[in-house]
Amino acid sequence: MTERQGIIHREPEIRKGTAMPTALLVIAQDTFRDEEYTHPKDVLERRGARVVTASVEAGPARGRFGLAATADVALIDVDAGEYDSVVFVGGGGAEGFFDDPIAHDLAREIHRAGKPLAAICIAPSILARAGLLAGVRATAFESREADLRVHGAIWTGEPVEVDGSIITAYGPQAAYEFGEAVADALHLPR
Repeated sequence: MTERQGIIHREPEIRKGTAMPTALLVIAQDTFRDEEYTHPKDVLERRGARVVTASVEAGPARGRFGLAATADVALIDVDAGEYDSVVFVGGGGAEGFFDDPIAHDLAREIHRAGKPLAAICIAPSILARAGLLAGVRATAFESREADLRVHGAIWTGEPVEVDGSIITAYGPQAAYEFGEAVADALHLPR
């Protein structure tokens, strides 16, 4: 901060020595949806974000169709302050996070900070059950409509829905568009 002629000028903050935004993708240890992980990851990396993967435990994770991924960090060890966005990936294994207090706390902290918070397929139920979708336009895989509505979401059924800092998507067919919406929310260049 400098002061010239009575005007205070604040220097832009650079996050921990890097201007590259960091996105955290949260996947189930087993049975995450392959393309709902790879497509947003590819989009975010192509547009300039650093992507870190989290799961219940650090180490190997397996997608529904056999994709081998590596979780860089255990969810319990995630420091929300280190990330500019959090993305919850769908697939059957994401159900394990529906009522997970660690996942809920992470989602709430990211949301409180006004950072992009995203979920695709069945994963928007994580946000709904964390109390973050009440009065929010949202979408998800059709099997989650009743759950989102019961938690106060305004169901749209659109492929991708952006309401403030919350981004939700229907499923694998929308995975690229979902990734682009997250990248746009991070103000990454096209």
